[in-house]
Amino acid sequence: MNYNDEQYRFGQVARLVDHIHPPGSQEWTDYLKAHAELGTIFDPTMTAYAAGRDVMRMRNADWHDRYTLPSLMDFYTPSRVNHGSYFFDWTTADEIAWRNFYQVWFRLLNDYKKMGGRVTASDDASYIYNTWGFGYVHELNLLQEAGFHPLEVIRGATMHAAQAIFEPSGRPIEYGIVRTGLLADLAIVEENPLQNMATLYGTGAVRLNDETGQVERVGGVRYTIKDGIVYDAKALLADVAAMVEKQKRAR
Repeated sequence: MNYNDEQYRFGQVARLVDHIHPPGSQEWTDYLKAHAELGTIFDPTMTAYAAGRDVMRMRNADWHDRYTLPSLMDFYTPSRVNHGSYFFDWTTADEIAWRNFYQVWFRLLNDYKKMGGRVTASDDASYIYNTWGFGYVHELNLLQEAGFHPLEVIRGATMHAAQAIFEPSGRPIEYGIVRTGLLADLAIVEENPLQNMATLYGTGAVRLNDETGQVERVGGVRYTIKDGIVYDAKALLADVAAMVEKQKRAR
């Protein structure tokens, strides 16, 4: 096994899917119960390997052209040097293996959640076609694909995430839920993410306006409130777009 060959290293991970105790088996259940009794909080970061399921989709995601720096796209491009840029000769068989692997991963997380286990949301931004912010929303969508109700997704991204941060130090959470006395950390949106989680992307979601017959992009976070300070999320996105355009012009 050559761990320096990252395509081989990561490609073979998915091929271990049939070398485990089967989902729903006694060993599977005992494993999850042991973690639940310990109070373990799972933080899966499924976006880290999502490109393995469909690298073309991730490489051409809506946000890259406007919000991913060209230098970061260079880093994502297959390379023997850059960590995580391992799609040297990625095949249909590789993608199928990862799709099958994800079904087991989804089942593990959903089974754990069903028995009361806590699962959070985070990403692995700046690697493997995961750009900051967009990768995080992608993780929320993956949790829904795993079988989580949208409300369970949001609970994992907020309250459970805060518990994961503060519990190790024995301190009560300072944010993560809307309650008097806690820090005001809020995302203000114009669309309902419970109806469509994809509307949280900065690029929004595509929707046909039946009144005009035109295709529109709807959604995105309108305002972000951090520690009670209000930020114009659309303006912040525009700043990023300007950085990307500046680097493109410089090239």
